[in-house]
Amino acid sequence: MSNIDFTTAANPETLATEVACLKATVTLMLKAMGQADAGKIVMNLEKFTAQIEDEKQAEIFKNTLQQIKFAYRQ
Repeated sequence: MSNIDFTTAANPETLATEVACLKATVTLMLKAMGQADAGKIVMNLEKFTAQIEDEKQAEIFKNTLQQIKFAYRQ
């Protein structure tokens, strides 16, 4: 992994596409796990989100987690 370049382009469109790809990846990983393990991960993410002090950042995390949970349930 030390030779792989994970840099992101500076333009917002590329960054947005990469974030969408990561959301889909997380969702598919959760689906591949057992339901109990995926549930634990989601609960831990919800706890983590509740601890974020910056309200704007916490809201973004909450919305992202809701998108992942919705896609997971499909």
